[in-house]
Amino acid sequence: MVYISAAVIAAPTAGREPYAAFAREMAPMIRGLGALRVVDAWGDQVPPGKRTDMYRAVDSTPEETPVFSWIEFPDAETAAACMEAMSAPPAEDAPPFEMPFDGQRMIFGGFELLSERGAGAPGAPEAYIDAALFPVATSARERYGAEAVRKSEAIIAAGALRCLDGWGDHVPEGKRTDMRRAVALEDGESVALGFIEWPSKAVRDAAWEKLMADPEFSGEMVGDMSRAIFGGFAPLVDA
Repeated sequence: MVYISAAVIAAPTAGREPYAAFAREMAPMIRGLGALRVVDAWGDQVPPGKRTDMYRAVDSTPEETPVFSWIEFPDAETAAACMEAMSAPPAEDAPPFEMPFDGQRMIFGGFELLSERGAGAPGAPEAYIDAALFPVATSARERYGAEAVRKSEAIIAAGALRCLDGWGDHVPEGKRTDMRRAVALEDGESVALGFIEWPSKAVRDAAWEKLMADPEFSGEMVGDMSRAIFGGFAPLVDA
């Protein structure tokens, strides 16, 4: 059962290639620290929201694009050890290390697996990702998990390769931005994560048109969707 570390980053739109190069360089190091898979995806269809959205989540400027990134680990302990190693001060003789984005505005968290259906296709040339964060009543964890299973089965049947839902296990508070603020989290709520892997954007668009026309699928949601943040992303790195 995998454990997910997820992040949303504000990257300069003009710096897509430098960001991709940075992500390609980082992926083998993260894999070497125990990760099973490392994915970085560039914001392609990220709508603005009335109250919350991916842009506000990372205090984005008009010259920036949201990036969704996730790392899969075999367990929470491996994830914690990896993050600790990556946060350690560099050696005195280490070359200068610069990130092609403002790390102070990055939001991140660790998520326990609630539901997983299907299998991804790492490296697929036309792959596309839907990703979202939701506020859900902490007491509704089991109900949310059951609903995630039901909807995942419908999404897979419509053409998705993989659906994954996770429950916030380690969602730290930040000085300027964090996942809690991103979804305007209230007392008694937890942050939930969901992402869908598609074989292509075209398949994804056709599937959503079909799913949203089905009243059984688009019925009552568990959680306040008016505070969800979400978007469609094109993979840059999948290692």
